[in-house]
Amino acid sequence: MTRLISTLRDSLFSKRPESTLYHYTSLPGLMGIIESRHLRASELRYMNDSTELVYALNLLDTAITARSRSGSRPTEFLSSFSHWLHGQINQGPMLFSASFRANGNLLSQWRGYSNHGKGVSLGFNHDSIQSLAVAQNFYLGQCLYDAEKQHVLAYEIVDCLISMYQEGADINTIFQSIEADLMTICALLKHPSFAEEQEWRLISPTFTTTASAPIAFREGKAMLVPYYLFDLESDGMINLDHVFVGPTPNATLSVNALMHYLTNKGAKPLNGISDSEIPYRPR
Repeated sequence: MTRLISTLRDSLFSKRPESTLYHYTSLPGLMGIIESRHLRASELRYMNDSTELVYALNLLDTAITARSRSGSRPTEFLSSFSHWLHGQINQGPMLFSASFRANGNLLSQWRGYSNHGKGVSLGFNHDSIQSLAVAQNFYLGQCLYDAEKQHVLAYEIVDCLISMYQEGADINTIFQSIEADLMTICALLKHPSFAEEQEWRLISPTFTTTASAPIAFREGKAMLVPYYLFDLESDGMINLDHVFVGPTPNATLSVNALMHYLTNKGAKPLNGISDSEIPYRPR
């Protein structure tokens, strides 16, 4: 029955991107990515929206509660499952994620992911990112925002676990066997209010230590933030399709300087650089 959870995971990650994948960043972030040839995939619990795992947990808790109300369901097991889920929020294995957007020129994203007047969205070739993900044992998936589909998925997950338990599997064995697949699924479940983002995510394997992977740490707002160095090089190149320069006081100069920089670093975008054309508003 463990196969069923992995089947749900595979179905969720089955869609492939068909167009450029944009990563919003600041100018220092841009230079770090281009010069290191790596993208920092942050540990999921430390990303900008720290409530994301909580949102997925609430979906599962709703399904657990509904199934528990049926007299034929193993309520004690479901209670143990809920307790284990809550522990995973802070104490589960590390899972790293990097975000892309299907739309490289959204005002909400310029505001959220770049410094005012100094934003860039790097448009990566989608086939290249997919190949790099496979090579590094990452998944690449489109976030799921549809509330109805999210609830159906949550019920399917709970029903899978109930079946495993009713077949006689040990509780701890069940939890250990589904841990990685379940966290990977949860990483793609986002609140419907964020649907405008059209987000795609790179999702790492799970790690219990930092010894076996290129994991490092950076200073966050209130604590150290662990991150994974995702390799962006394919045949010695970073495959950029296109780049947007965000709202800025002098777009022409910004575009020109960025083109010279990327050309110098061997990362010239195939389809050039565009000004966002969103009016810049001084603060």
